[in-house]
Amino acid sequence: MSVALMWEARATEGRGEDLATWARSQELPASPLRRETFRAPEDRVLVITWWDAPLDADLPELPEPPADLTSRPVHRWRFESLGED
Repeated sequence: MSVALMWEARATEGRGEDLATWARSQELPASPLRRETFRAPEDRVLVITWWDAPLDADLPELPEPPADLTSRPVHRWRFESLGED
């Protein structure tokens, strides 16, 4: 089974690049099958990690970034793969 963990944060104004750099530098105690970092308008940063694990598995996630980098708490979601279409 594949699980995708999504971590999304919104940077304080003008700090999107700093937040992206911070997110990319975070090491996890285990290696996911895949990890990608995205950015979006309004200084948002998204990190998706893919794992070969059940939906409710105890998996490592990125921590909360330093408070001065974000304008709100991090949003986190878990998704279970339904397979390719």
